[in-house]
Amino acid sequence: MPGWVKVAIDRWAEAAHLEDSHIFRRINKAGRLAGEALTPQGIYQIVKQYGAQRGLNIAPHDLRRSFAKLARKGHAELEQIQLSLGHASVTTTEIYLGIRQNLTDAPCDHLGLRFESA
Repeated sequence: MPGWVKVAIDRWAEAAHLEDSHIFRRINKAGRLAGEALTPQGIYQIVKQYGAQRGLNIAPHDLRRSFAKLARKGHAELEQIQLSLGHASVTTTEIYLGIRQNLTDAPCDHLGLRFESA
C-alpha cells in the first residue's frame, strides 16, 4: 500500500473514532451503522449501483481484473500482481491478464549475448 494511502486511512480512522474495527462498515438506508464488516453482498450491491449510474454493467470481479491490468500497465512485476491476487500459479495470473508468450520477441532475445558463427 502506498504511504499516502496509509496516511489517508489513518486520518479517516482517527476522525471516525475507529479502533481495531473494520474500515468499511455496513450502514442502513437511514445512514446509521448496521453492523461491523461490510459483507461481500454489500460490496456487490455498491459496485452494481455505481456501475448502473454510469451506464455500466460491472461486477466486483471486473474491478479485480482492472486492478491487475492497470498494475501491469504501470510496470508492476508479474509475480507481485500474482501475490496481490492470491493466485497460486503465475500461469493463472497470465491467463487472467490475457498475456501470451511472444515467440517473435522472446526474453532470451534480450540477454545481450552474441556468438560468433563459424
